[in-house]
Amino acid sequence: MRCMLLAGQNATDVVETAMAEVEDDVDTGRHIVGRGGYPNFKGVVECDAAIMEGVPGRFGAVAALCGIAQPCRVARKVMEKSPHSLLVGDGAEAFAQELGFTSEPNANMLSDHSATAYRVFIHTHTHTHKHTHTHTHGLIALDLSGNITVGVSTSGAPFKSPGRVGDSPLPGCGLYADHTVSSTGDGDKIMCYCPSFHVVQLMKQGSSPNEACHAVLADIQRRIGVDKCFEIGLISLNMKGEVGAASSVEFPYTFWSQVLSSVEELVINQQKSINV
Repeated sequence: MRCMLLAGQNATDVVETAMAEVEDDVDTGRHIVGRGGYPNFKGVVECDAAIMEGVPGRFGAVAALCGIAQPCRVARKVMEKSPHSLLVGDGAEAFAQELGFTSEPNANMLSDHSATAYRVFIHTHTHTHKHTHTHTHGLIALDLSGNITVGVSTSGAPFKSPGRVGDSPLPGCGLYADHTVSSTGDGDKIMCYCPSFHVVQLMKQGSSPNEACHAVLADIQRRIGVDKCFEIGLISLNMKGEVGAASSVEFPYTFWSQVLSSVEELVINQQKSINV
């Protein structure tokens, strides 16, 4: 992403390209993204993805999409080529095929790791290991021309019900662009609070990204109780390139801007720099 941004490429191209690379890497699937992601309880990998630009009305998403290893690319086509904003299931797959995407057999979407986990689940109805977090791949880019884009992608909750869709592809929930926000965590709960939209509204009213993220998390915790709060992580970026984040659990993310010599890898309440 850093090289693309410095070369002057626009934010949407940067987000799509970087996200697609991760989605199509079977080794990242165990983080619940794209190829190699965990299947639903019938053994089928269903992916959700969305992309949103800071320009009003520029949003596209797919959900419960099967057989496409790079769902973010289809989400962008929905934004640019479809009269609709969100396509799901068979309709999303048919749209992708019409635009030249090749649907792969479900076996190609599984990794050895996810296939083994599914077999264990079928025999025991338990996960092979505990997931400390529900992962969503979220990217935010602000380009040299001041354009801002956010994208999210996930294969969803492991062994979910077929057709289950969480917060990730829903505007205002899993992502929102104006000032830009992405969220991750328990998507079934997150979508009930529209936290990404809430963060953006607070930034419009003058809050910094960090203040806005923490205020939204505090509001959710106040409403349901800190001890009952679900997993949620928020990260935001404003048009000045300022970043903020808040989370109910340990939350890692990375950040880079032109003033930094290296990419920073951060965890809530911790900070260190790494060379990338």
